[in-house]
Amino acid sequence: MTSTATTMRAQRLDTTTLTFEITDVPVPAPGPGQVLIEVAFSGICHSDLSLLDGTFPAMGPEVITQGHEASGVIAALGPGVEGWALGDRVVPAAGRPCRQCPMCRRGELGRCLALQLMAFAYDGAWAQYTVADAQGLTRIPDNVSMEHAAVLADAVATPYGAVVHTAELRVGESAGVWGVGGVGTHIVQLARLVGATPIVAVDLDPAARQRALDLGADLALDPHDAQLVSKVREATGGIGLDAAFDAVGIKATFDQALEALGNGGRLVGVGMSADELSLGMSVLFNLSRKQVRGHLGYEVTDVGVLARLVSTGRLDLSRSISQVVALEDLEEGIRTLRSGEGSPVRILVQP
Repeated sequence: MTSTATTMRAQRLDTTTLTFEITDVPVPAPGPGQVLIEVAFSGICHSDLSLLDGTFPAMGPEVITQGHEASGVIAALGPGVEGWALGDRVVPAAGRPCRQCPMCRRGELGRCLALQLMAFAYDGAWAQYTVADAQGLTRIPDNVSMEHAAVLADAVATPYGAVVHTAELRVGESAGVWGVGGVGTHIVQLARLVGATPIVAVDLDPAARQRALDLGADLALDPHDAQLVSKVREATGGIGLDAAFDAVGIKATFDQALEALGNGGRLVGVGMSADELSLGMSVLFNLSRKQVRGHLGYEVTDVGVLARLVSTGRLDLSRSISQVVALEDLEEGIRTLRSGEGSPVRILVQP
């Protein structure tokens, strides 16, 4: 049995005018190696806002459906798909390899040089159905809610990749997180899960700072605090941070996080903006042996790890969903995230 629907409701963004509408479009057909997913929930991310306001360009299509964090059930199988069945609960990866670059041709799909991003290069999941590569699917345990499953594909997996792969954060190391919204909140939780101590959260919003403390931070600071760096050094025994995560991506947070690092510390850039960043004087940067590492996304296998952590009670996402809006009310969710009203972690769309 496959999906019998022929049309569906979907958001369609005109990347030239940066306007969108919710309209009826044909249900896409899965191609070879692909599946059709009936979407349960899809997240609204700050990178979605960046496409909407023109900060980040689309990767090709003039009209595209946004939404790159999704959960759902398989509604149809494309030719050649094995190991999956109709009704399976899944999360699709938020990107797919180009399969044509030198890395892909030698089988290193995870190091693709021209990674195609869901909702930027091809249609995403702010729709009733979406198509995904079967190789990028993750099976979701029955005791993990579809709401929590949806945020795994970026809001939790990107922080996991930043903490575990890019920062290589180790037990007992200190960590600082600048910006504790949708991404930073989960960086705090995952840093605690891997044994980081102390963990310092930095945010303008008092509600976000309190949430970070509730979820595992040891210290929460206002970035306007003139004594912030000295307080970080005091909390780390005068050393400074082993790892800092900039989940905002603007010059002010980057500079402050870099200053708070100890000798040899690693600054991981997670948030993105159009700001230009600087490392300052080369002599001071080199003498400090500090490192700056850019981060994007995650490995597909990370989603499965996170699903197990949620399933077994090791990772609590009970405070991760701030609001759920209907697809027809998408603009309301976008406005809330953009304004920061209520200090949202993640807002979901339910088609």
